[in-house]
Amino acid sequence: MMNPMRRLKTALAVALAALMIVPLAACGTTDATDSDPDIARSYNVDGIQKDDAIAAMLPESVTDDGKFTVGVNITYAPAEFLAADGKTPVGYEIDLDKALAKIFGLDLDIQNSTFDTIIPAVGSKYDVGISGFTVNKERIEAVDFVTYAQAGLTFAARKGNPTHVNVNDLCGTRVSVQVGVVAETEMYKMQDACQAAGKKRIEILPYRNQTDVTTALIAGRVDLMYADTPVTGYAVAQTGDRLQVIGENEGVAPMGVAIKKGDAATVKAVKAALDKLKETGDYERIMKAWGVENVMVNKFEVNPKVEG
Repeated sequence: MMNPMRRLKTALAVALAALMIVPLAACGTTDATDSDPDIARSYNVDGIQKDDAIAAMLPESVTDDGKFTVGVNITYAPAEFLAADGKTPVGYEIDLDKALAKIFGLDLDIQNSTFDTIIPAVGSKYDVGISGFTVNKERIEAVDFVTYAQAGLTFAARKGNPTHVNVNDLCGTRVSVQVGVVAETEMYKMQDACQAAGKKRIEILPYRNQTDVTTALIAGRVDLMYADTPVTGYAVAQTGDRLQVIGENEGVAPMGVAIKKGDAATVKAVKAALDKLKETGDYERIMKAWGVENVMVNKFEVNPKVEG
């Protein structure tokens, strides 16, 4: 198995490539080799068959090119990231992408982009966006959502918390976050609260890619990183003894597939496809393959009521 620091260096190289916003091939598990544990871990979707009734729900705007085009930010492990080979996209959301494409009878076309540019391009450049999007009021105004998971936010510190951070009083600390995610928004709210209380402000270091968020913490440029709970947990697991989760899981909220606002046909098709995956057990098996059963939901909802 590749050691954590080498994995991190590979991820950094990938993060730089991500800024070029290039498409990625969606490799199936039939190409997996035992030498690449990330590919070997991926769920095999070969047994999932096209559902003609569900596929017929999709509008021509999605089906006319024969592709199911999904916008993702490929630096967000374990949801989506590049395997140790540096070229194969893997993760639980990638496996969900593959499964949806199978049900629709379309070829999967994964398009890599920076996180904050995906939602504005849904419906034009991408059929959907699936990249750990927390459903909130601001985003629901821009796109429609079909939920498939739920997650909160969690801090990580370097092992042993060497700067003695108290997560109940973050004023004066340095925190890394990814640009455009809910964690960034929440940190700026905390920063404002510190200033309003007359305390030292939080120094927020935003990065375009989650790999850079994690690396900033390991390198000691920040005291904490803040991200979705499964992302933080995976970062801790993949960096050996360098990091630790600190504090509690906060603000659990739904995550959803982003679909062009008003595209009722695609919303209906995605919801039906997810329901089918739950019925067959493939949804649960995908999540278990990546150890993220804790983010599973009992039902998939369209534009759920949310706060903030």
